[in-house]
Amino acid sequence: MTSDMRKLYGCFFATFMLVFCSIQTANAKTNPFYNVKDYGAKGNGKNLDSKAINKAIDVAAAAGGGTVYFPAGNYLSVTIHLKSNIALYLDQGATIIAAETSPSAQYDLPEKNANEIYQDYGHCHFHNSLIVGENLENISILGPGRIWGKGLLRSTRKEGENGYGNKTISLKLCRNVILKDFTVFHGGWFVLLLNGLDNVTIDNLKMDTNRDGMDIISCKNVRVSNCSVNSPHDDAICLKSDFALNYPRATENVTITNCQVSGFVEGSFLDGTLKKEEGDSPTGRIKFGTESNGGFKNITISNCVFDYCGGFALESVDGALLEDVTISNIAMRDIVNAPIFIRLGERMRGPAGTPVGDVKRVIISNIVAYDVNAKQGALIVGLPDHKIQDISLDNIHIYFKGGGTKEQAAIKVPELTKEYPEPSRFGITPSYGFFIRDVNDLKVSNVETSFITEDMRPAYILENVDGADFQHIHSQKSEGVPTIILREVKNFNIENTAHIPNTNWIDANNKEL
Repeated sequence: MTSDMRKLYGCFFATFMLVFCSIQTANAKTNPFYNVKDYGAKGNGKNLDSKAINKAIDVAAAAGGGTVYFPAGNYLSVTIHLKSNIALYLDQGATIIAAETSPSAQYDLPEKNANEIYQDYGHCHFHNSLIVGENLENISILGPGRIWGKGLLRSTRKEGENGYGNKTISLKLCRNVILKDFTVFHGGWFVLLLNGLDNVTIDNLKMDTNRDGMDIISCKNVRVSNCSVNSPHDDAICLKSDFALNYPRATENVTITNCQVSGFVEGSFLDGTLKKEEGDSPTGRIKFGTESNGGFKNITISNCVFDYCGGFALESVDGALLEDVTISNIAMRDIVNAPIFIRLGERMRGPAGTPVGDVKRVIISNIVAYDVNAKQGALIVGLPDHKIQDISLDNIHIYFKGGGTKEQAAIKVPELTKEYPEPSRFGITPSYGFFIRDVNDLKVSNVETSFITEDMRPAYILENVDGADFQHIHSQKSEGVPTIILREVKNFNIENTAHIPNTNWIDANNKEL
């Protein structure tokens, strides 16, 4: 290489480095990292680091935003206040630990709320949490570190105690939110309490907690993916719409995909032991509708796994419209109650004069469930004068434990129209497969039900149903037991089903097939 060429390359390299450094400097000024240790955080699990963390957030927010960085360490904290345009980044080995309440470690007090009568106390208050954000935009909490809710309560508070915290992350009326890659252990009453949010991404979270995993309430445009939630004593992923905002707001445009839910002993999911609590009936399911004032619209759930937990629960009991829902590609094992529960009720926990809601246009397909509790079949139950509408069940295979008796086959399922919506409250069902009541326009195709131990109950009981079309049904049955019992059923049709001739009845009451 000649001397001139070396000089040319040298000039080029110097120019490149100058430009590169200028870009890096500009990036640092526009989106710097704010290391919490630079603001006084010790990260030793002993000193309370809340002030240092909140100071780093304040400085970043004053500069227009940025990433507040947690290097490896244990950061003992009470309430952390998020601000707009801020990301919290928990590096590998970093853990935020919720401090136990003491005179020197006080969480923010629960804020006043004009409306505390239509939903549980915990849904009405956001400030008494480990991480809080309200009326914010462009916020993120990112991994791959951990949050340990060590000092968070699983209910409201201990007797005589103030300054407690009972939620891991509470966000209210925020938009453009990303929660990604971190792990939560022991998250208190709620790991995520999200109310009134728009445009939310929840991805690759792992939760092993003592109560609710995610409560997604009155939110729009939500994407939940690649998450694992173990919650033995409450719901894993729960959609709601309540009056905590002092007005009803629908939960709509929601996707839940590639997620796993379970109910193993708390902590045994993260350590890989997957322990079962003897004699316990875990929850750990995907559910929507416990609070159902504003409604649920345009929701799809796909490619999810249920293991040792409750089944699906879709509910409208407070005047909500639950409509346009698809559930597909679900694998379930060791299910402790009804694998599918759809309920339209009239508890009506809301302002006086609110009309009864509706459940309509629900498609459930491509489901396999094995080792399902013997007590309950799938339950689809509306109201006598307000029926569930337009339900499609397709390509579903459910393998029950079985063992039902003739006496159980004679059980009358209670109405429970005004009670809390929970499948266990209906008790043992007189059919081992599906109990369907107060429904219009039911389509059932390619559904297979079977049992491990002989069961003396029929596979299906239909009551007060108008418009039922059955195609390609496969149902194991014991000798002398009918496959289907029809009571006050109109416009019933069944075709292409083994051991049952093609049948069409305009009016069928106390009929058996």
